[in-house]
This record gives sequence, structure tokens and C-alpha cells, in this order.
Amino acid sequence: MSTTTLSAETERPAARDLADVPTPGFGRALQAEWVKLRTVRSTGWTLLATFVLGAGLTILMCGLNADWLASDSADESPGSFITWGMMIAQICAVVLGALVVTSEYATGMIRSTFAAVPTRGRVLAAKALLVSVVLFVVGTVTALVGYAGGNYFLDRQGIGMALEGDVLRAMFGSGLFMAGIGLFTVAVGFILRHTAGTISAVLALMLILGNMVNLVPGTIGDWLVKLMPGNAGSPIATPVSFNPGLLGPWTGVGVFGLEIAALLVLAWVLVRRRDA
Repeated sequence: MSTTTLSAETERPAARDLADVPTPGFGRALQAEWVKLRTVRSTGWTLLATFVLGAGLTILMCGLNADWLASDSADESPGSFITWGMMIAQICAVVLGALVVTSEYATGMIRSTFAAVPTRGRVLAAKALLVSVVLFVVGTVTALVGYAGGNYFLDRQGIGMALEGDVLRAMFGSGLFMAGIGLFTVAVGFILRHTAGTISAVLALMLILGNMVNLVPGTIGDWLVKLMPGNAGSPIATPVSFNPGLLGPWTGVGVFGLEIAALLVLAWVLVRRRDA
């Protein structure tokens, strides 16, 4: 009897202590996600690939096409090439956005994350914020380096582009588009919870279906082309779009933002309702 009473009395304070432990706020959740993001090797390699592909391919394409762009036979603007590499670099943004989420589901670490931060929406928000900020900075820097290198070849042909107006908008727009792709992928990652499935789904939607809807005839086909996520968001990242039939830069990025918001809301609902 006395042993049972003593045991119960010693357990109650521990239970009260656990109950008094505050739930980590958003700042702590953000700090934890930042530690995870910067200490994983895949982050560094993915961002390096983003820079190499984005800046390197822009410089290469400008160098290879400068003579043709300066000729009378050219049917494209130099502005279509000055951020050319960012079209390929978006693949890296998809990979980073997926790995930040789905790698934890693959290893089971997501259960520890949710145990440490029971308010699951904070985890989603922290991952989304970090991915978008990192990709915005890296995307903008990559676009500026690509512009500097590519414009060197354009200048030699007398068709260089000043860093102002639509060109300047495209530099920061490239970062904005990369951040949007990362957010889009983070949302899909929480919905699918599978690395290969997330990367495949986003790339198919952004790159393959975005082009295949051109086959749909009539007004419906025209609007499908305009509203596909990749097509809607991409005009903000280039001074002159290869496809003049797309939405304007700011209208398009607004539509892309609404699509991202809808996916994030769906992801938030599923994260709260499903088991880890």
C-alpha cells in the first residue's frame, strides 16, 4: 500500500513537468529546419548544380547564338536567351523542394520532427519559408551571373542588353520563379510523401504537360497553356518570352502564386489529418 502510494506520488511531478514544457514556437521550428537543410550534403550539391546549369547554360547559349541573333535572319530576341539556363535550373529547384520534405518521410525522421513540434503546420511553414528564401537568393544570383557572362557575347555583336527595365525584372523574377517552384514542390511533397513520386509529378506538370496542352484545340487549349503552373510562372523570369501567347509576367506570377497557395492549403490539411 505504502509502496504504491509512494510510486504514484513520484510519478505525478514528472507528468506535471512534461505538461509544463512549452510547444516550440515558429522561430525554434525554423532554426531546426535550417540546421537540417544546411547540414545535408544534397543541399549543397543541388544548389551547386542550380548555379552551374543556370549560369553556365545561359552563357553557353548566348555565346553560341550571338552571331545568329545579330543577323537579319534571327527570329528571336536576345532577351529570350539572357536567362535561358534558368529553364533547366528549375529541375534543381524541384529536387531541393522534394528532398526537404520527402527524405524525412523515407527515413521515418518525420515522426521525430512532429514529436518535437506537435503543431505540424509550423513544420510545413518553416520548410516552405526556408526553401523559398534559399532558392530566391540562389536563383537571383545565378541569373545575374548568367546575364553578366551571356551579355559579354551579345555586347561583342552590338546587341547587348542593359541591366534595367525588363532585364532587371527578369533577374529578380528568376529568383521569384525558382522560389515558387520550390514552394510548389514542398506542397506536393507533403501530399505525396514520396521522393520519386514528387519529383516525377512536378516535372511532368511543369515541363511535359505544360507543352502537351498545346495539342488541345481552340480557346480551351489556349487557356490551358496559359494556366499551367510552369507556363504561368515562367514569363516573370525572362525579358522576352519564347511564347508570346503566355500571360504577362506579373499576371502570370499572380496565377502561379494562387496555384501554389491552393496546394499549400491542401498539404496543410493533409499533414494535420494523416498519421506520420
